[in-house]
Amino acid sequence: DNLRPNLRYITSWPANGWSNQVIQYMNLIYLAQLTERVPIIPRFRPVHMGANASHLDFSDVFDLPRLQQELGMTSVLEWRQIKDLNSETVDELGCWDIQDKTWEADRLYLEPPVDLKLDISYSRAPEWVRASDGGASPKTLLWPLASLVYLTEHTNGLERLPAELSPLHRVELSPDEHLFCCNSMYFGVEMLGEVRDISPAWHAVGRHMRWTAKVEEIAMRYVRQTLGVTPRESIPPFFAVHIRRGDFVIWCNIAGVTAQECFAPLSAFARRVDEMRAALFEGRGVSVERVIVTSDEEDPDWWAAVSSLGWLRPDHSQTVELYGPWYPMFIDAVIQSTAAGFVGTDTSTVSILSRRRVAEMGGLSEMVRWGWRGADDH
Repeated sequence: DNLRPNLRYITSWPANGWSNQVIQYMNLIYLAQLTERVPIIPRFRPVHMGANASHLDFSDVFDLPRLQQELGMTSVLEWRQIKDLNSETVDELGCWDIQDKTWEADRLYLEPPVDLKLDISYSRAPEWVRASDGGASPKTLLWPLASLVYLTEHTNGLERLPAELSPLHRVELSPDEHLFCCNSMYFGVEMLGEVRDISPAWHAVGRHMRWTAKVEEIAMRYVRQTLGVTPRESIPPFFAVHIRRGDFVIWCNIAGVTAQECFAPLSAFARRVDEMRAALFEGRGVSVERVIVTSDEEDPDWWAAVSSLGWLRPDHSQTVELYGPWYPMFIDAVIQSTAAGFVGTDTSTVSILSRRRVAEMGGLSEMVRWGWRGADDH
């Protein structure tokens, strides 16, 4: 009832970890631009974060007024602006199912967050919206999806299978014309991961997604603390290294490779840092010595090996207590994005986004390949 009849809207649901959700919301806003609709951004969902973490508004992390101004968009909305999230009212809505709800181990992650209290009747998206590369998860294609948005306004002329009954009220609804919705907008990661900036969503939207003043201020305190810099001193240039291990062991197991052979050794990251240090000095005359490492690895022996390289680590021992369970992740992301040079883990969306942010600020970046012994040899 809070949607204006003279406007058209578009939304989607968050799936997977936080960096994947950031990519989805970037795509959501970009698709809204292409189709002249108003994006409605859900809260970030605390996936893989434990029971104590709660949903978080997009504007708690990213400067939404600045984003809207830089994009020249009349409105970029959040769900809390159009629906009372404390209300017990359940709204029925017809949406497109573009992921078949099969790519996540838990189907819940392709449903709307429970705080929205939506009862969704899904219609399977046409096959031409997706492309299969032979893997288990077909990829959603941007331009066909944009076409589907337009076609949804003329559903009488669109052949489709009957909609699934909604889980609560057991109603069958056609995809809504006023509010286009689908269960995921996770696509275009391959273009984001390219060395060249060939991602239209990043160029049009992602590079304008800046941290809020609060998030940035807290993160810079950690940078100063980690580097041993007082509030009165200037922060010297530093390198940031993101080493993703943790859940990536799943892909090692699927490939039948041991973790020791699968994950890149610290020496591979050190080589990339040395190469970047030399390139920055030779090309710009900038000398960078200090390195801050962020990682999901918990093995103390591994971290001892990191320390033996003279590399530094943010102290998150009190971060959750002081700022909440989201902030270790936010702080690490800001540290990565403010570095003079960044070395990340190939295929990690955390690294992919940080690499883009560093490049946007004129910094250097490299990615370390992994998956088999010697994968990053060069």
